[in-house]
Amino acid sequence: MKTTKDVVVIGGGLAGLAAAAYLGRAGRSVALVEKAHAPGGRASTQESHGFSLNLGAHALYRGGAALEVLRELGVRYTGATPPTSGGLALDRGALHTLPSGALSLLTTGLLPLAAKIEMGRVFGGLAAANPAPLASVPVSTWLRDAFRAPEVRRLVGTLVRLSTYCADDDRQSAGAALAQVQHALGHGVLYLDGGWKTLVEGLRDAAVAAGVEILTGVRATQIAAEGGAVSAVELANGDRLGAGAVLVAASPRAAAALAPASTALAAHAERAVPIRAACLDVALSRLPRPRPLFVLGVDRPLYLSVHSGAARLAPGGGAVIHTAQYSPELAGRDAERELEDLLDRVQPGYRDALVERRFLPSLVVSNAVVPAEGGGYAARPGVRVPDLDGLFLAGDWVGPTGMLADASFASARDAAGAILSRRALDRAA
Repeated sequence: MKTTKDVVVIGGGLAGLAAAAYLGRAGRSVALVEKAHAPGGRASTQESHGFSLNLGAHALYRGGAALEVLRELGVRYTGATPPTSGGLALDRGALHTLPSGALSLLTTGLLPLAAKIEMGRVFGGLAAANPAPLASVPVSTWLRDAFRAPEVRRLVGTLVRLSTYCADDDRQSAGAALAQVQHALGHGVLYLDGGWKTLVEGLRDAAVAAGVEILTGVRATQIAAEGGAVSAVELANGDRLGAGAVLVAASPRAAAALAPASTALAAHAERAVPIRAACLDVALSRLPRPRPLFVLGVDRPLYLSVHSGAARLAPGGGAVIHTAQYSPELAGRDAERELEDLLDRVQPGYRDALVERRFLPSLVVSNAVVPAEGGGYAARPGVRVPDLDGLFLAGDWVGPTGMLADASFASARDAAGAILSRRALDRAA
């Protein structure tokens, strides 16, 4: 079967759904192809026994491109900001108050006096620091050169991990990381009621209302081209979707495999290093200890947060806890055992209240580290693929704006705008 569309979108995650909705609203005929049996990708939410578990810890950054796009597309959601006080820091086997302000910085046993004085200056200066000169500097170099006390270096590195989900300090751009830390400290995050499936459902509904045809359980195998321009998308079931433009909202490797004629995509796929996390997610019938709700590892790349403490994710009295070991390929320790130990330490007796348990040993959090080599965001591809006319990209590894969902949504909007501009010129011609 052959059908022709103005645009074929490959990938039904956040970026693909958002771009499709924009294009459909602009009057273009759009087909979205998703290989899974439902859209959503890494934004999917598992529901069981009244609990909602995201695929690992998800937080929606306030004040960024993601919220702008969701507002523009009319996607509704509710949630709450987790408290910034009352958290703990785990350092060399001991739990300490996590500094989040003047009082907690003064009273914590995490830092010696000289480091507390320096950290006070750091808290005051981070917001005003200029990330641009650090774009080509690795995080590890920045931490070494900018901060005197080793305890301060480790604590700032902890904030970097929390904000970027990345522990690859030798590869990640300090400029990009600092900008993300500033965003997190300045705006905070939301934990979403019902999980991130609320965003997926809202985006799907917006796309369908705009006339987008969503094809699930269908895998794209190749993007056909004629005369240096895209012409169709070949599907695994033998169908062929003719296309005036194709937008790939998938990983760098997937994009390169779909368009083997593009040397630009091949180069990006070769350079891209995914950000991964090992995740242990648990649903509990009760929370053994009401506090703490948040713990960060300082000497180890660890995270624990009771997401149900802020968002509606559990039935009455129940709890959803997300734990993570950042960059498990670099951590050098059994991730599952370490996360179990963390839960035992923070919520002793949690096994007696266990309803659901899910371990994800190597979840892709983002498709590519923002690298210092190449100048941070300048190393990312733009939304237009330069060596194949009519081929466009969107995703968390595309474009100059932000990280994580902010990058996905910003590139989706930019790609849709570029396609609409191109098609307008085609009609005018």
